[in-house]
Amino acid sequence: MIKKTLVIGASTNPNRYSFMAIQKLTNYGHPVLAIGNKVGEVNGIKIITEKLIFENIDTVTLYLNKKNQENFYDYIVALNPKRVIFNPGTENEEFQNSLTKHHIAFEEACTLVLLSTGQY
Repeated sequence: MIKKTLVIGASTNPNRYSFMAIQKLTNYGHPVLAIGNKVGEVNGIKIITEKLIFENIDTVTLYLNKKNQENFYDYIVALNPKRVIFNPGTENEEFQNSLTKHHIAFEEACTLVLLSTGQY
């Protein structure tokens, strides 16, 4: 199943997991949107810096630490995704509680592993 995915914490650095996730998501045919703190491009996906309201987001996958997520709480809730993936190092109980209150599913998992094992 194709899942429109927003990568938050996107980077053009090939050593970053967000970069690898954008590559793998596009290779698997998922439509990808990306927000980072610098404009750039990965696998033909433009990384933007503004919090635009996108329609029909299935999954938000986070590559920001807990402190840096705070500025995105309201934005992510406003997108009303089906789920939010907290990649290793991004776990955040406070935000997870907020997502639960807004009936948004979340999981602590690695996007790269989920894709590789067919569980995405």
